[in-house]
Amino acid sequence: MLLRELTAYLESVAPPAYQESYDNSGLLVGDPSREVHRALISLDCTEAVVDEAIALGCDVIVSHHPIVFKGLKRFNGNTYVERVVMKAIKHDIALYAIHTNLDNVMGGVNGKIAERLGLQHTAILSPKEGLLNKLVVFVPESHAEQVRDALFAAGAGHIGNYDECSFNVQGFGTFRAGDGANPFVGSRGERHREPEVRVEVVYPAAHERAVLLGLFEAHPYEEVAYDIFRLQNPYAQVGSGLIGQLETPMAETDFLRLLKERLGARVIRHTAFRGREVARVAVCGGAGGFLLGQAIRSGADVFVTADYKYHEFFDAEGKIVIADVGHFESEQFTQQLLLEIIQKKFPTFAVRLTGIDTNPIKYYS
Repeated sequence: MLLRELTAYLESVAPPAYQESYDNSGLLVGDPSREVHRALISLDCTEAVVDEAIALGCDVIVSHHPIVFKGLKRFNGNTYVERVVMKAIKHDIALYAIHTNLDNVMGGVNGKIAERLGLQHTAILSPKEGLLNKLVVFVPESHAEQVRDALFAAGAGHIGNYDECSFNVQGFGTFRAGDGANPFVGSRGERHREPEVRVEVVYPAAHERAVLLGLFEAHPYEEVAYDIFRLQNPYAQVGSGLIGQLETPMAETDFLRLLKERLGARVIRHTAFRGREVARVAVCGGAGGFLLGQAIRSGADVFVTADYKYHEFFDAEGKIVIADVGHFESEQFTQQLLLEIIQKKFPTFAVRLTGIDTNPIKYYS
């Protein structure tokens, strides 16, 4: 298939608009119009991973972490980033990263951690704002149901656990068609009054193109009257971290033992135990210290994350147990998640997981 077909699907799962401002997800190296035949999945894109792709005949590497975060001013091989990019270009290997946008979707990185830990009734820990829009459109009564169906099919009308949500008000519209018009109802040069329905639907801003295409295809008018409003409502399906319940509460030591086993952690750094059972757990793959306040307010007994600094552990203040499992350990199953995502859509496309351990941190015991 074409590279753009693969990237377009990945971006439908985790839209680029959901990535953090500092991030650099997306197609980093490669021509979207070229054909690709084999993909290699990795958490990090290192020189060893590119060498592996060359040996396996893979022409695209899909990684979680972008190899390029900042602008590169020269390509002379002085840094590992330059060497990776140069080698990929030389061997015609595309590099694609799907980072914080995959972190921020409900079924993404944190969803995989929650799945490993058996968490139930999960929800986004810190939902993002400004990602929802509202469409208001005026439709003749005869075509209101047709337009609503088209908007719902394009992804509009989802609110929490409900779909096909809309608000409708009946009224009438007036218009006068000019000489060059081809009106659906009424006559040129005469004011027309038509019974209409005001239809309102909420939709993710990332789906706006599909929603508008669906609207224009279903609406009978030559000139469609519509308004779009940006909402500040939190979007419950997109945001940082995840919160969920254990099926059965357990002792703190038993939970850390489970955590170590399920995430393959060699070491877990944690704050003092509180002498309470663990029932509610907050998780954030990678560096999640910025979510500690939300984890405490959500009533979590333990906050599972990584990259905590010494003084930051004091911020728990006995209100929660912080469990730092390590950055790689918290995100390693993202590779399996990406494999599942791609194989579900493209079952005959050749895709495999890297055999390289890209964790830069080693443990001596």
